[in-house]
Parts: sequence; C-alpha cells; structure tokens
Amino acid sequence: MSRDLDLTLLRTFVVVAERASMTAAGNALHVTQGAVSQQIARLESALDCALFIRSRRGLRLTPHGERLIGRARTMLSLNDEIWADMTENTVTGAVRLGAPNDLVGTILAHALKNFAERCPDVELTLLSGSSPELAQALDRGDLDVAVLEEPTGPTPGECLMTDQLVWVGARGGTAHRTRPLPVSMVSTTCAFRPAVLTALRTGGTDWRTMFENGTIEATAATVRMDMAVTPMLASTVPQDLAVLDHHTALPPLPSFAVNLHLPDTGPSPSAHELAARLREAIPHRPG
Repeated sequence: MSRDLDLTLLRTFVVVAERASMTAAGNALHVTQGAVSQQIARLESALDCALFIRSRRGLRLTPHGERLIGRARTMLSLNDEIWADMTENTVTGAVRLGAPNDLVGTILAHALKNFAERCPDVELTLLSGSSPELAQALDRGDLDVAVLEEPTGPTPGECLMTDQLVWVGARGGTAHRTRPLPVSMVSTTCAFRPAVLTALRTGGTDWRTMFENGTIEATAATVRMDMAVTPMLASTVPQDLAVLDHHTALPPLPSFAVNLHLPDTGPSPSAHELAARLREAIPHRPG
C-alpha cells in the first residue's frame, strides 16, 4: 500500500537542516520551537529513523538525514514550481518591499525580475534605505516584506545568506595607506557602521569620515576617485573596484546576514509570493 509524505514535514526538515537549530527554524517558519520539534518527531516516526544528532554546534544530520535531504529539496522545489505555475496568475494586489540600495541591483535583481514576470498583476513598490530605517518601516506597517543586512546571530527574521564584509578601494589606489584612514559610508544609520567602527577601534586604526549621508552611488564615486575606502558585502562589490586583502593592514571585518522579515501579522498572498521568489533566488548559504 502506497503512503504519502507530508510536504509540510519535509519543508520543516529542510529548514532545520539548513539552520542546524529548531529555534532558528521556528523563526524562519513563523512557528514555535515546540511545533518544529513535534513536526520533526512526526517525520522521524513516519520514516522510522532518526534524522538529527545534537552536537555542540547545534543539530547535524544522521546518515538517514543525509540520504533524505537532497530528495526532500527536490520534492519541495517541484511542489513550489507546480504551485507557482498553476496559481501565479491569481495573485493580485500590491506589495511593498524594503531593501538596502546595495542589494537591489545585485543579490535581489534576479528575484525581483522573476517576481515581476510571474506576477504581472501585482503592483510592486520598492523602498530603499538603511536596514535600521527599513526595520522601523516594517514595524510601522509601511512595508509588507523587508530584506535587511544584520549582524550574524539570532534573528526574528529568516536568514537567506551570510556574506563577508570587506574593505573596498580603488583599483591600484593608495587611500588605504593614508592615516587617518579616510572612510566613506552611505549614512550614519548604515547597518555596517557599528561593526566598522568597532573594528577600527579594536585594530587601533586612526581614521576620519570622508563622506557620509549620501547615496551608495556617491559613496562608490569617492572610492573610485581613490579618496576613501568603504565597507561592502563581498557579493555586492562592483567589478571596477578592488577588495583590499589582508596585506593592507586594515582591521578585519565580520560577516553579515541578509535576512528576510515579514510582518508579525502574517504575509499577504502577494507578500508570500515575493518571499518565495526571494528564497528561490537566494539559496541559504554560509559566508
């Protein structure tokens, strides 16, 4: 007699495997840690095997879990593809997305194009700003979806990826050798600012603000002119700029997470579809 796998349980299993934590999976799925634990227990009972082992670093897959994870992802991908294909034309309305400017034309570009093609009847409004400003807008109800750059670690959102924060300068430039170090940042509310200032203080680097409170294009322009250096996520660095390696004596910078946040009241159908396209275009990966 044939038996059917519960896709909800499989989806929970994949999210737990990717985040190595029941609590983090619960945050990503907007359910309690207890609900996640119960769903994993139901799946293990149905398959009659253990899927996870607890370790100091969190949860890791058992051999049975390793056998399941690839095929579980394939099943979920096919399910989502069928669902999108059969229902995409029924998604209407409006959705307001908030995202930092440096992510819009880089990490998010494919997802936004894909969403516009799949949901032509949805009116998408994009608001750019610093992550702290966008988080406040989401809390006020001014946004339906927010993609934020945040320090790695526990988050009420869903981690889409982590990326290394790096120093960036002009190709062949010398600004990184100047002291005080000229630093250009987009704004005083930039999500990277506290981490950058901590790194400079910890490294004993004398620095000065060369440019602030402008646009990312203006910030990049000061770097291209070799007037300053700036921090950027590694995956967003323009090709005409240079990542300054460890030989420049600049203090190392931490990794940052790119997190997906939805309203506490739950996403609308159009916001749910946009979130799905973001997850699809930005597979969760460590930096």
